[in-house]
Amino acid sequence: MIRTYAILCIAVVCTISCERKPYVEHKLKFEKVADDCKDQQSYFRMVSNFGGQRYEFEKCLPPDFNKDQLFSERKGDTVVVSFKNKPTAGGHVFHLTLDIDSYPRYNFLTIENDTYSIIPSE
Repeated sequence: MIRTYAILCIAVVCTISCERKPYVEHKLKFEKVADDCKDQQSYFRMVSNFGGQRYEFEKCLPPDFNKDQLFSERKGDTVVVSFKNKPTAGGHVFHLTLDIDSYPRYNFLTIENDTYSIIPSE
């Protein structure tokens, strides 16, 4: 019995000590809140959770916006979020909820031209 626990403990320690490769993943939920970009609210909220950080904000985007038009990539200690299509005219305001999971921890988040310092709560 003790031998089984010892082998299990060694396996767990070996697994935990393995190096992971850097990555960034995102999940996006969005909903249209206004038909005119003049109604866009300027706020940015961050909530730290077990799986990473969640960000909530509003963005003026094309009426046909979908999840595939948002990209996230890692550049040093910054996660850069960009949108494929920008509204030329007739954009709509969308409330975005963006979950980001990244390794190693990042210190800055850049969304288009706005950069935020990220200090997750412990």
